[in-house]
Amino acid sequence: MPRSTELLKILAPCAIMIPILGCGGSLHSADEKFYLISTNIQLPYWKAASAGLAKGAIQMHVRTEFAGPDNFDPKAEQEAFRKAVAAKPTGILISAADPDLLKADIDQAIAQGIPVITIDSDAPSSKRLLFIGTDNFKAGQMGGELLAKQLKGKGNVVVFSMPQQANLKERLRGYQDALANHPQIKITEVVDIKGDPRIAFDKTMDILKNGAAKVDAFACLEAVACPEVADVLERNKTDKVVVAMDTDPRTLEWIQKGRISATIGQKSYTMAYYGLKMVDDLFHNKITPLDANWAQDSFSPIPIFVDTGATLIDKSNVDSFLKARDSAQSQ
Repeated sequence: MPRSTELLKILAPCAIMIPILGCGGSLHSADEKFYLISTNIQLPYWKAASAGLAKGAIQMHVRTEFAGPDNFDPKAEQEAFRKAVAAKPTGILISAADPDLLKADIDQAIAQGIPVITIDSDAPSSKRLLFIGTDNFKAGQMGGELLAKQLKGKGNVVVFSMPQQANLKERLRGYQDALANHPQIKITEVVDIKGDPRIAFDKTMDILKNGAAKVDAFACLEAVACPEVADVLERNKTDKVVVAMDTDPRTLEWIQKGRISATIGQKSYTMAYYGLKMVDDLFHNKITPLDANWAQDSFSPIPIFVDTGATLIDKSNVDSFLKARDSAQSQ
């Protein structure tokens, strides 16, 4: 067979497919765009998510935008979400800082045919299609069990949180469940840091000055508080049990220095990467009606929850975690 004939046979299938997706190309059109919306988007936690979003976008040949306020500002997040909806996006991922505030906006986006998936922090009463993130109850249990072990079954604990967030409520519930088996360990106070690490710093400083003997441990249900706790302990040369959340670089440094006992690392990279693939699939393979109660449908084509897992990071594995993180974010 002449070489030219062989070449035509190879190229013919590609020529047929060009109108559909292009030879070696993609199903996506140039006007498709996906959004990830959150608060505190400059935090290292969200930098990792941004890297996951970018990795997925490169692989899928799609456009993405990561938007939201640099600080903890649920109303500003709501405005960012509304702006994304007005741009008629292909799909939206959102971490709901205030689920009640965002419920109506998410429902309106779904009503307009825009697939919405929550990641990291859920809005379970909304019509969002599913939640991708940590099983926060289990993460709290993990922290509580570690706390009990470090305290040897006895002591008083101060918790730093932001109680309006659904994911943090679940983490606290997990801590409480784990500590229920240790009646001599008491959570004496839950402090609302309102997204401001200075509140954690000032509160810890106040405790050390006025009530250090009454507090044996600190537990942080979010990322920004425990580095401040560790800073105060270092300044005052005081040892307390500290169980953190997430993998802020300062948290990892304090683990290396021994001021933080351990942290529970979430997979924000995975949430954004896998979330983008799922919301893209829901755009190209539409489920109808989009606003159906899929959670109660025994034959639903989508799950209600995808658990991305959590990892306990302490002095024994912090260096290997850092190497893996740097490798993932450099790709």
